[in-house]
Amino acid sequence: MQERPKVGIGLLLIKDGMVLLGQRKGSHGAGEFGGAGGHLELLESFEDCIRRELAEEVGPDIKIKNLRFLCLTNVTQYAPKHYVDIGMTAEWVSGEPTVMEPDKLVSWNWYPIDGPLPKPLFACIPNYFIAYKTRQAYFTSHR
Repeated sequence: MQERPKVGIGLLLIKDGMVLLGQRKGSHGAGEFGGAGGHLELLESFEDCIRRELAEEVGPDIKIKNLRFLCLTNVTQYAPKHYVDIGMTAEWVSGEPTVMEPDKLVSWNWYPIDGPLPKPLFACIPNYFIAYKTRQAYFTSHR
């Protein structure tokens, strides 16, 4: 079987100048902080993937608006895993973040988008902030 990169999608969720980040556990990036997200399923749209992952990880009562593309990152920092990460952004409308997958996440918290941010950040998250502030849309990474 030939090894191939996987497609991941992540969300930079904004609420009143704050961003939602959670501390990961279990998988690659354990102990690092990132947004909601996961794997793109076969024939799933980017928007449907984010809405599904948001419900699965943050809770079904979370409502968002203005969901849109943010950036693309070639993530190789977790070799031998390799991901093409599609960063999306949206605005929070309502609902309280809930840890829906306690085996994968410690907690959800809101942080000021202009910092200070928790450390360490999941590999593609710094790119999300750069893209949000500058509109840069593509990032490459090297091992």
